[in-house]
Amino acid sequence: MPSAQSPRATFPAGAATATTGIPRNLPVVPFVDLSVRSPQTGQEVAFSLQLLILLTVLSLAPSLIILVTSFLRVSIVLDFVKRALSLQQVPPGQVLMGIALFLTVFIMWPTFDEVYTQSIKPLADGQIGIEQAYRAAEKPFRLFMYSQMQNDSENIRLFMSMRGLPKPASLADVPTYVLVPAFILSELTIAFKIGILLYIPFIIIDMVVASTLMSMGMIMLPPVMISTPFKLILFVLIDGWNLMARQLVESFMRSGS
Repeated sequence: MPSAQSPRATFPAGAATATTGIPRNLPVVPFVDLSVRSPQTGQEVAFSLQLLILLTVLSLAPSLIILVTSFLRVSIVLDFVKRALSLQQVPPGQVLMGIALFLTVFIMWPTFDEVYTQSIKPLADGQIGIEQAYRAAEKPFRLFMYSQMQNDSENIRLFMSMRGLPKPASLADVPTYVLVPAFILSELTIAFKIGILLYIPFIIIDMVVASTLMSMGMIMLPPVMISTPFKLILFVLIDGWNLMARQLVESFMRSGS
């Protein structure tokens, strides 16, 4: 008798095998092996250090972008507006940060465009190296920061004197490690000045409402409960959001002109 043999299963081309479940006609994906070993040459040491520095910069990139752009001033002013109106939850903090982000993109667009044209695109095309790309990307941000402090360079002189450096005659004489902290202090000062101006009309409303309630003997009623609607009415009547956005954008354009 012929022995009973189980028929061998045949699979059409491209079907998945029973053991692997991987189709046969898929392209081969290369296996990436990241190994740690002692460097053999000085070039490998330099490459490893460059990679570590690059990863560090990428991890700090969000903070760097916040500190060297208009985001710092815009976000602080928006928070001052919320506090001056005595609003606790409206608008939410994420909404304010979103507004600040897109206003920053609008204000910084010429700078971002120059960075892309002079640094990112040539680097992607292989025309320049990483060091040249860094120098090309640094220049537009330096010009932006310096232009915002042309009318008041006291912060630059402060940090230059603390480092024992001579008084700068132009932007080229100001190191980046001096320019960045000077720009941060300048932006904080300008934002707080704008905040003071924002608070004045709303403080007057608070004082009038508090005095009125005291004269009426309604000392148990919180003045904020009465003054907040009047603040909102004033803010809406003067078209506060448009006015604030326009003044913020023009403040950077006036400084940069």
